[in-house]
Amino acid sequence: MRRLYSLIAVTVVCGALVGANPANAATKSITCYKGTASKIMKAATPKCPTGWTTKKPVATKTTAPTSSTSKSLSINATYTGKIATLWTDSSVSATSVTATGTGTTLGLTQLTGSGSSSPSSQCDSINGTGTISDGTNTLKASFDPASQGCAKESAAPTTVTITGTAIISGGTGKYAGATGTLKFTGSFKVGSTAAGTSESNALTLTISGSFNTK
Repeated sequence: MRRLYSLIAVTVVCGALVGANPANAATKSITCYKGTASKIMKAATPKCPTGWTTKKPVATKTTAPTSSTSKSLSINATYTGKIATLWTDSSVSATSVTATGTGTTLGLTQLTGSGSSSPSSQCDSINGTGTISDGTNTLKASFDPASQGCAKESAAPTTVTITGTAIISGGTGKYAGATGTLKFTGSFKVGSTAAGTSESNALTLTISGSFNTK
């Protein structure tokens, strides 16, 4: 009988252990992630649901959009100075142009340049390049092919009027990479009547328009 009670006692103890409440077992917790969402799973042996992982996603750095520093600038200035020319039977070269600007110059008061033409009539195309500068920053430009020089008379002495468009082709300093077009009009007198003569005469040149900087 004692053995039977002992057997029953053992059986009851074992049954109690087998049927024990899982809440009494050691509980563990893990954090599961899915995209930007997260949840905590608790169990004796916790597992993440399908599609979830215990690997925390790496935060993506958001780069703030870079604001454009490009801006439009306007100029409306008159430059007065000297133009040195060399005349031949078939062409004219402006070997040196220097002038100082007043008005809305943006500080670009120093003008230098050169040009040439092979006129076959009183009005013909002119080629030229030049810069306007504040001594540190420079704006570079070249004449549009449609630019013209027109003599008032068919022979010297006469006044030559130049008109056209200057195409901006960059620059230096804060004007590096500048683009745009500027209108120009100007005039100078020609006194020489003999081919092969060099002379220096007064020049007036008005430049106006807008351009963009980067």
